[in-house]
This record gives sequence, structure tokens and C-alpha cells, in this order.
Amino acid sequence: MSETGGALAHTPLAARMRPRRIEEFIGQEHILGPDTPLGRAVRSGSLHSMILWGPPGVGKTSLARMLAETTDAHFQAISAVLGGVKDIRAAVEVAQAERAQSGRRCILFVDEVHRFNKAQQDAFLPFVEDGTVVFVGATTENPSFELNSALLSRARVYKLRALDEAAIVRVLKRALRSDAAFDGQELRIDDDSLARLARAADGDARRSLNLLEVAADLAHQGRIDETVLAELFGGDARRFDKGGDVFHDQISALHKAVRGSSPDAALYWLARMLDGGCDPLYVARRVVRMATEDIGNADPRGLSIALDAWDTQERLGSPEGELAIAQAVAYLACAAKSNAVYVAWKAARAEVEAGGSIEVPMHLRNAPTSLMKSMGHGAEYRYAHDEPDAHAAGENYFPPELADRRFYNPVERGLEKQIAEKLRSLRDRDAASPVQRYPARRRP
Repeated sequence: MSETGGALAHTPLAARMRPRRIEEFIGQEHILGPDTPLGRAVRSGSLHSMILWGPPGVGKTSLARMLAETTDAHFQAISAVLGGVKDIRAAVEVAQAERAQSGRRCILFVDEVHRFNKAQQDAFLPFVEDGTVVFVGATTENPSFELNSALLSRARVYKLRALDEAAIVRVLKRALRSDAAFDGQELRIDDDSLARLARAADGDARRSLNLLEVAADLAHQGRIDETVLAELFGGDARRFDKGGDVFHDQISALHKAVRGSSPDAALYWLARMLDGGCDPLYVARRVVRMATEDIGNADPRGLSIALDAWDTQERLGSPEGELAIAQAVAYLACAAKSNAVYVAWKAARAEVEAGGSIEVPMHLRNAPTSLMKSMGHGAEYRYAHDEPDAHAAGENYFPPELADRRFYNPVERGLEKQIAEKLRSLRDRDAASPVQRYPARRRP
């Protein structure tokens, strides 16, 4: 049996192709280039604690192992999915023993570090501070949300990116050239098929190698062709990490495309989310938010259309409901935009939070009983419908302390342009009225 046989033959291809030197590492040039802090650290053999943040299959574990091999450090790995404080203590004890016996530094690699709770993350701090371990955490989630500030302050964060198609092709070609990859089996694949494999990996190097390994098993006489790829590919969805960074990035892109009046981009991001397995009802709820936050009274029909799409999805499901959501997204992207109500609502809430419990003025209080009337409730209230044009000019519906507040400022777009004109007319009439609710606070 060849050197690649036996136990090694049962090791996944992705593990066998793990880079051992920085020259073998494909992608991430933005953090591993010769003039980058991490690139210089790797080449000089100097180590510091770090957080490796990025999507699956971009080389976080490989980079941590390469750091250990390059600097001749002991490598100790634990998984936050399966481990706990007991495992942290055991890893630290190994690191302390290694340091005492050989003087070697220890890289403690913690995969999925965001899965550890605050107490578990705090358990690392004293050993990072005293140099017992060089902490390397890997996470697919945004560290600023998922990791303790104390741990973040002791580690540098490096953002790894999904690999582009060219980088994935390089990963695949390296495996095809390697003697350790297929135990001597010679594989043939044309450039178009190789590119198709790379696209299917969707930026994930590990996934690309897993696909290549399966394709090799399916290959007829060592040839990976269209027949093999047709058998290999099913309904693989593009990357969509429900609840993770990719999830939030894509809904953000959808919202911003609608806000930016780009129906084509909005439909693209909607298709990406639904294709990746996002619940259409979640998208429908967010579309309602877009209608109120970014369209508002510039086109009130937007909210009705968004709610109708939500209702259609609930009643009919897919694909009819998804088409209704697409219709709503396209309409909102094309609609006149205004965030005036959104801004006004935030300002009104801030006023309430800062101002305390100001009493309702007497003229605005309810007076359903004779006792309340005798106490002055509703006194001097002017019924708007009894006034010219149903407007009580000079009346004020704020408490005296807030008489001049203005939260809502309609934009000069869509229906809000007409609303703005009406409000200006009413305010002019208020200013000109000889009857003023709060004369001392009369606006110029």
C-alpha cells in the first residue's frame, strides 16, 4: 500500500490538503500579504492572540495550524460546541506542562468560540494574560456581538473573506496535482467543469474539496465530466447562514436596495435569501418594516401592498406568496421615499423618555361625568368640526412646556409634498389667529 494509503486514505481530502506553509495558503492575501501585520507575524515567527472571523471553509483552522507549524508551537484545539470549562482547564494544563518541559509556546485554538458563554470566555483571560497560551479563536459570527469585550481587548481580530472562483480553482488544481490527494489515481477534468465545481463551492474551500472527492469516486475511468457533475449536483443552496452574519448582511443588502430605489438589486437579494432557505414570512415582515421606515407617507399604498404580500404568503405559501413578496419589493423600490415618520417617531419617543410624566392640559382631558366637568376637565376645548375648514386656528394640543415642539417634517416627495403644503398652510393660520392657547409661547 502506498504512503497515502491506510489511515490517511480515510482522512477527508480537505484535511489532507490543509496548507502547511504560508506559501501554500490560498486566498486571504489582505491579511497574509508580506506587508500585513499578520503576514509579518507568521513570517517572523512571532505570535499574538487573535480572533479569526469569517464564513465556513475559508481557512480559519488551517491558518491556526499553520501558525503552530511555522513557529514550532504546540497546537492544542478544543471546540466550543462540545467543550466546557473542564476542557479549557485540561487544555491549559497541557499547555503549562509543555511549557515547563520543552519551553515551547502553546497555541490554544478554540473553534466556534462564540458558542462559549461569558463565564467560559472569561476562563481564558488569566492564561492569555500570563502567556500560558496564545489564544486563537475561530468564529463565523461578528465578534463585537458574540465575544466579551475583555477577551476582544486581548486579541486582534482578523476578518477572513469567502474565496473567489479563481482562488477555489487554485485550491482544486493543487489537490489534483498532489500525490497525497487520490492515492495515485489520475483524474482528468476540463477547465469548464473545474470552474463549475468552483462556483458550486460558493466561496468555501473545504466544500470544494469535498465535492471534488465525491466527483472522483463517481468518475468513470478517472474522467470528471458533465455526466459526473450532473450526478454530483442536486439542489445545493447558496450560502445563507440563518441567524448569522450572512443572514444579516443579505437582509441589510435587500433593505438598502429598496431604500436606494434599485428594484433589480432588491429582487436579486430577495432571490438570494429565498434560494438559501430563508423563511418567506420573515422576509414579508421585514418588507413591512421597509414600507413604514423608508416609504412612509410619501406613498402610503406601499404599506398596504406589503401587508397584502404577507397575507398572500400566509394564505397560499410558495411559490405564489413569494411572487407577491417580489411584487411588494419591486413596488417599494420604485416608490417615492420618505423617512419623515420614522424620524418623527424616534424624536417623539426620545422626548417622552427625557421629559417625564407631564400632565395632560385641562382642555384636552376627558370629561364624561359632571364631577370631572366641575373640576375643569375639557374646559375651553374647541371642537375642530365647529370651526372654519374643521381647524381650530391657534389651538395647541401639547402641554405648555412643549408647545413649540415639531417632530414630523414631511419631505417634498410623493404624497408628503401635499402633506407638507397643508401643514404649512395650517401653521400660517395658527400664527395669524387672534386666539392663542398659549399666547406667551406664540410662534413668530
